[in-house]
Amino acid sequence: MAHRFNKHYTREEARALLPTVRQWLEHLSQYRVDLETTDRRVAGLMPTGNDVGGELVNKSVRLTAEVRELLQKFQDREIVIKDLSRGLVDFPSLIGDKEVFLCWEKDEEDIEFWHDIDSGYAGREPL
Repeated sequence: MAHRFNKHYTREEARALLPTVRQWLEHLSQYRVDLETTDRRVAGLMPTGNDVGGELVNKSVRLTAEVRELLQKFQDREIVIKDLSRGLVDFPSLIGDKEVFLCWEKDEEDIEFWHDIDSGYAGREPL
């Protein structure tokens, strides 16, 4: 049977990554807020004809690079971000020979749920 993902996490492997994933999600949320603020300031300066180069643009470029780098860390590990604002992520896993997602939200202490690859959050089942 062909699988969509190359990496499959056991519950223990996914659980061991939770502190790191929590930290990445916090950084992503903070970078997103900083980026929105910076971009609003840049956009506010543009119509007035002010110079929009320099520090503001550099900050925007730097924040964008940080976000890309963090997103790449998820992608490299095949951890899927389903909803960034909720901190909802899925870890590819196998139950028997069936490919599923171990589903976790940032407010949850542990990985308690799974769902079919195609069913999404609504199809969550307790482990």
